[in-house]
Amino acid sequence: MERDDLIEYSLHAHHDEEKGKKIRKKIMQVTVLLTLVTVVEVALGAYIKQSSSIWPIIKWSFIIMTLLKAGYIVMVFMHLGDEKKWLRNVVLVPYFLFMLYLIFIALWEAVAVGEAWTTYGGA
Repeated sequence: MERDDLIEYSLHAHHDEEKGKKIRKKIMQVTVLLTLVTVVEVALGAYIKQSSSIWPIIKWSFIIMTLLKAGYIVMVFMHLGDEKKWLRNVVLVPYFLFMLYLIFIALWEAVAVGEAWTTYGGA
């Protein structure tokens, strides 16, 4: 039994084929960009050992790539990129400040735990 309350939105699109091509091109660009960044993150994590001397740089690159990827996702999928600059800043600046705060707290606690570990019975 076919439902008659479902609306096929793709049939009600009011744009021409040229606009559709632009939309599909944008979707492909977003998909390729996010896939490439994810592949780089996974490759770095898989092939560089944590005991390596460049591991701290890799960790910071993970943090930076993840923040940029999250900001890009918000800009594209939440259509924030289509808004005025001041509105984008109202949304994104507090987000990035909060993320930096969380990173600071995590690092601060990691240092404190590390000091406690070496002071009170660690290696």
